Amino acid sequence: MKVIRINGKSPEKKKIGEALDVLRNGGTVVYPTDTVYGLGANIYQEKAVYDVYRMKQRSQNKPISICLSKTEDIKMVAQIDQQTEEFIHNILPGPYTLILNRRDDIPFWITLGTDKIGIRIPDNVICRELSMESPITTTSANISGHPSPKSAQEAQEELDDYPDMIIDSGPCPGVSSTVLDLTVTTPRILREGAGMEKLLRLQGD
Repeated sequence: MKVIRINGKSPEKKKIGEALDVLRNGGTVVYPTDTVYGLGANIYQEKAVYDVYRMKQRSQNKPISICLSKTEDIKMVAQIDQQTEEFIHNILPGPYTLILNRRDDIPFWITLGTDKIGIRIPDNVICRELSMESPITTTSANISGHPSPKSAQEAQEELDDYPDMIIDSGPCPGVSSTVLDLTVTTPRILREGAGMEKLLRLQGD
């Protein structure tokens, strides 16, 4: 395992390149988001995704959400109408996990046979750059059921030496994302978390 320290506001291109190499080669990377530290693997590499499940000791009955680089990428993985697209542009990038209807070509090991997919586009330049070549998994870098890590050190203590790389940019806010189901006519909040104030304000407009 390699730990690299990176500038959170202006990440060094060489260091981002190192992490992208790990992801291209089927490895796993712990990275910062706008909420907590996440655990990433290329979603199209089956072994890498199942490595994420094993590291987290996560039930393989629970789908994993994905991280995208920009809102325009959503159409590559999900089905959205114009009204939903406009709403998404109002809240992303931000601390939200959006539940959408998946496209048919999304790998089974991400959705586990469901017709939905969880999507994040965090307000964090590092994870958006890590997902610019391919979507990556975005699940907290901890053992399932344990508190989500706010720092690279906490993630390392949880996952030991199993991730191939840990990117340390300092502490994250530590509040989990708000989960919002957009597959229903009226968006439904499945989990309250970061960004609730903005979300409620938009819903009241």
